[in-house]
Amino acid sequence: MTRYLTPWRISLLCLVTLYSEGSVPQSSAIHVLSFLTAGLFPLDAADKQWEEHYMPTIAELEECLSGHDSDVPGRTLWDKFLGKLWAIDSLDALETFCGEEIPSLLAKSREELIHDRDHGIAPEPENRMRLSRSSPLGAFVRRAHMEYTKLQFYDSVKLWSGFVKYRLPTYSYWSRRHRGADETAIDANLRDLGLDSTSHLSQVVYGNIEGGEDETEEISTRDSERLIEFQVGELQRMGGRVPDEMRDQLRRIMNSESSVPVLMYYLEYLDAWRAGDYTSAFDNLHRYFDYTMHTNLDRSAYQFALLNLAIIQADFECFNEAISAVQEAVAIARESHDMSCLNFCMSWLYHFGKAFPEQMREVQNSGMLGNEKEGLAFLKAKSKETDMWSLLSTTLLSEAKLEMQQGDSLASIVESFVRASHVNVTKGLATPAGAYMLLHASMYARIGATHLSWLDTEVFRECYAEGQPHDDFVKITFRNCQILVQKGNYKEAFSRLNKIEPEKLRAFKYNNAWTYYSGLLQLRRQICRDDKVAVEHIISQLQAVQLLDFDLRLLLAFYTIEFTIRQGDYGRALRMVEQAAHSMQPENFDIHSQVKLLCLKAQILGKSGQPQRGFSLAMRAANIAHRAKLLADLWEAVCTLAMVLLSLREFEATGELVESIMPQTLETEDCALIAQAYSLLVDANMGMAGELWRLQGSDSKSTRKEYINRALGYIDSAYDHYEELEDIKGQTEMMAKKATVMHLTGDSVLANDYAAKYLDLRRRRGAET
Repeated sequence: MTRYLTPWRISLLCLVTLYSEGSVPQSSAIHVLSFLTAGLFPLDAADKQWEEHYMPTIAELEECLSGHDSDVPGRTLWDKFLGKLWAIDSLDALETFCGEEIPSLLAKSREELIHDRDHGIAPEPENRMRLSRSSPLGAFVRRAHMEYTKLQFYDSVKLWSGFVKYRLPTYSYWSRRHRGADETAIDANLRDLGLDSTSHLSQVVYGNIEGGEDETEEISTRDSERLIEFQVGELQRMGGRVPDEMRDQLRRIMNSESSVPVLMYYLEYLDAWRAGDYTSAFDNLHRYFDYTMHTNLDRSAYQFALLNLAIIQADFECFNEAISAVQEAVAIARESHDMSCLNFCMSWLYHFGKAFPEQMREVQNSGMLGNEKEGLAFLKAKSKETDMWSLLSTTLLSEAKLEMQQGDSLASIVESFVRASHVNVTKGLATPAGAYMLLHASMYARIGATHLSWLDTEVFRECYAEGQPHDDFVKITFRNCQILVQKGNYKEAFSRLNKIEPEKLRAFKYNNAWTYYSGLLQLRRQICRDDKVAVEHIISQLQAVQLLDFDLRLLLAFYTIEFTIRQGDYGRALRMVEQAAHSMQPENFDIHSQVKLLCLKAQILGKSGQPQRGFSLAMRAANIAHRAKLLADLWEAVCTLAMVLLSLREFEATGELVESIMPQTLETEDCALIAQAYSLLVDANMGMAGELWRLQGSDSKSTRKEYINRALGYIDSAYDHYEELEDIKGQTEMMAKKATVMHLTGDSVLANDYAAKYLDLRRRRGAET
């Protein structure tokens, strides 16, 4: 494996020579220059054609040049290019081309011009274009010449052999266009000796050149390093793993090289880390930084090694070792004034403290971070000073999330979002788009604008899905499916979740999260179906996953409490509420979870015959939600309060309260909440009709009939929404209420029909459980 020169780079040098001679017309110059420069610059993941330009085959060169005319009538650029290519007919010709002809493409330097003038050397006639030494093509030519002069003889022979095999597919076309070319397919020296490619000497020097073997000599050390750098960048940006095809290619390249590039160990570390193979990850991480410390004279990689070690220790749940490593990294970064590493360490410490508050007590008590707002203020200031715009955008989003969790002003939350968006747009940051839209959708959901939350997730899926980290893609897909599930569209939700490409789930962490998300959606559906066996089975499986995300663990606790309430086990449900409340720490406190727990506890107390205690809890939940502008939670708290009032036989107050929030409740597009509100209106109207039952007179009868008609309409609306959710228990309750209403109004035929539907639903419910 050569250091830089490869057969395809020799072919590009021939194309540069063709361009400098003026053989490329003006109409084709831009196309040819674009193809040339595409292979000379660093790889760009956004360019989908980088694979063709990175190591172009002879067929790709033919595709690029055959459609363009040259300066010779009847000849294309491809014909002229083959003339240059086949003019190099021996190793000596290659030596002449790279050692003498290539330097003549460059414009003479000032020192060379002075030397020619002092020695009386006349200027050469300018019959060709000269390349500036500082231009991209000039830099390419200078480096190619320099690298060739450094080649050992053995490497020169390998380069020539690889070049012969590289251009061999064009031999049939070349031989048809040029007479006498049938004797120069491999080497002009063989022609002089009267030998062909089947001779013993040819087999010794070139091997089975026509056998079509896949040789790795076409890859240089520089190519392999660029390829590894590109893969490392992709793994760090996307969070995935190395594709199997690329892994095989890298393994073949590495096996052909005696000295493996050091960065290859870092690539292996990232891949092993994503795969959950912590032993291999540790080995490759230590190996990479051991080599880096020996080759890097300033030793600046030491603190980054500690930071990487802390990250992997935290994923391995060795929290004490992780904190120790990152504290040492912070100390060294401060001592060496490495603000970039220091900012990364402080950002990681902040997010680690949010995820594992118990493990951060000692660090918090030491005063290293201060409180959360002080830590975010530090990160914002330092990221601006060091122009770390991606970190600044992430910090602004963390600030918005903290304000949302603490129930701060909605205006300040929106301001943080606007500032983060401004940084993303002005600095051209695409990676934070996923985290931004996920948090933005969460804000809209909290204020009851579900349609805007849905729009954010759809915009991400349609416009930003490509090129975003896999973690953000999986999370936003789950959020999108959550909205579909709360509308009762289970089929579309599961379809979208199952359509996630397997490549995005190859990392152990993301596959684990996808499994958990799928289980949560299935659990939501089975709770509505009242399938006790399936629910208990799914809950036991999800509890065994042990996901580190506290919000998702709390969501599982909410679903489990709801199922327990539906089963009528109020004592156990109350204990689970208390347990969930105790699990919340100041670092992971969320006002939304607080309101949800208060509502659940109030519902349990109302159903267990203690409505007075539930009333104060419901009022407190409504007050907190109103103050924090959590409108979706506010409507749920009001419905909980109405349920408590209904237990206290305050029918008129219940009806007025629920009717006042009904339009906003419909905007949430939450079928469960809407069905609950309609059910409360049914009970409130029937309660008011019952109070008028003892009164006589036409006015009371007409009013009573009006209440009953309203109740019937609300029953139908509640039943429709329960049916959307496949909520068997809710449907049976509505059918029972409707049969009772028909019986009270004296319509025995309809009462019997609805009673039959009720029994049919009960049988279906029993069959599913």
